[in-house]
Amino acid sequence: MTRRTLAAAASALALAACAVGPDYKPPQSASAPAATGSFVAASSPAVSLAPVAANWWRLYDDPVLDGLVRDALAANTDVRVAVANIARARAGLRGASADRLPQGQIGAGAQYGRSPEGQRAPGAPREDWAVDVGIGVSYEVDLFGRVSRSVEAARSDLAAAEADAEAVRVVAVSDTTQAYADAASGAARLGVARRIVELLDQQVKLTDRRKEAGLATGLDLARIATLRDQRAADIPAIEAERQAALFRLATLTGRTPSELPAIAGERAIGLEITDPIPVGDGAALLKRRPDVRAAERRLAADTARVGVATADLYPRITLGASAGSTGSGFGDVFGGGPLRWLLGPLINWAFPNQEPARARIAAAEAGTQASLARFDGTVLRALEETETALSSYARSLEQRQALRAARDQSERAARIVRAKRAEGAADSLEWLDAERTFAEAEAVLAAQDAQISRRQIALFRALAGGWSS
Repeated sequence: MTRRTLAAAASALALAACAVGPDYKPPQSASAPAATGSFVAASSPAVSLAPVAANWWRLYDDPVLDGLVRDALAANTDVRVAVANIARARAGLRGASADRLPQGQIGAGAQYGRSPEGQRAPGAPREDWAVDVGIGVSYEVDLFGRVSRSVEAARSDLAAAEADAEAVRVVAVSDTTQAYADAASGAARLGVARRIVELLDQQVKLTDRRKEAGLATGLDLARIATLRDQRAADIPAIEAERQAALFRLATLTGRTPSELPAIAGERAIGLEITDPIPVGDGAALLKRRPDVRAAERRLAADTARVGVATADLYPRITLGASAGSTGSGFGDVFGGGPLRWLLGPLINWAFPNQEPARARIAAAEAGTQASLARFDGTVLRALEETETALSSYARSLEQRQALRAARDQSERAARIVRAKRAEGAADSLEWLDAERTFAEAEAVLAAQDAQISRRQIALFRALAGGWSS
């Protein structure tokens, strides 16, 4: 009869259970029309409104880069930290979910002592062993949702950790691609710098011969030699930048610099996609960006924690049962000696001073407001980064077009002045100025090509394109 009564009471409590605290609703700022429409800077012909491609780095069609990205996703130290954080969050969810299950306890103890004269049975020794063995089972009735809100918060924490890991992977992929692109651009710039030096070497030799023939002065030779040496001085700096990119690439892929495959540094052409880049729209961006998803999940977790704190205002009810035996020896305990058992509910309720619980509620609510502000800020930064990357990429392409035209004009001018000088129709200063202008235009255009590559990868990073295995 007692068991039936307790079972009925437990069923009634379970049916009446309700989770206190606010129910989470996704914030509305992520669906605002101003945030989900087309990008302001997406009018350039260099981009298209097609959905962002998965495995975006494969658009470069470079098998070496594909292999390096795979290595980075597998061995990058930041990615490994993020994966460990996921495991920790998953363990937290498992621990929170365990509170939904009955808890069992087993206890045993033995003591030797002397009992007061009036507390011992007639004929029993006054000094003897006392052995106690007991087992208990308890189950918290989640009447006010403390456990369910804890599980809800832990589940959201896990989702946030998974989104954080995706954000780390986005950074790892973009940084790896950028380091590979910097190494390739460095090689391309080295090629341009060496071609300029070779051209100026020819001019130095030509001027030296003209000087011997009395057609040029020592000053002419000194000026062109100075220009040659200035351009030669650019080569070590470019080589140092290229080596730094390769060392960074090794670290990003989980290697020491000496372990980086030689093939990683063999590309001598800048990394660039010439087709329009698919960028999608704001709505797809906010669903895709892992930092936005992580901020939203943290807001959900903090909202659930308000419910956890609110549940402390109400009684905590636990159903329990225990059984045990006490005797003067293990034989008495396990041989049918004195047996005890208990069955019933336990109620814990802190009152009338509930100010500590209300303070925890206020702190949890403030934490939720802070998480909402962080979410709004993350959305705004995501849009800002994408719009900035779009604008910078488009403007860089326009700048390169102008620089390329200037380079072509300076090359044409240098050829004309060389021909005029051979005929004696141009003085040495005019010739030197034409050569210097052409050399500078070539160097600036090579640097702009590298800048285009960086702007392109920055755009992919802001778009946060995904990947598949």
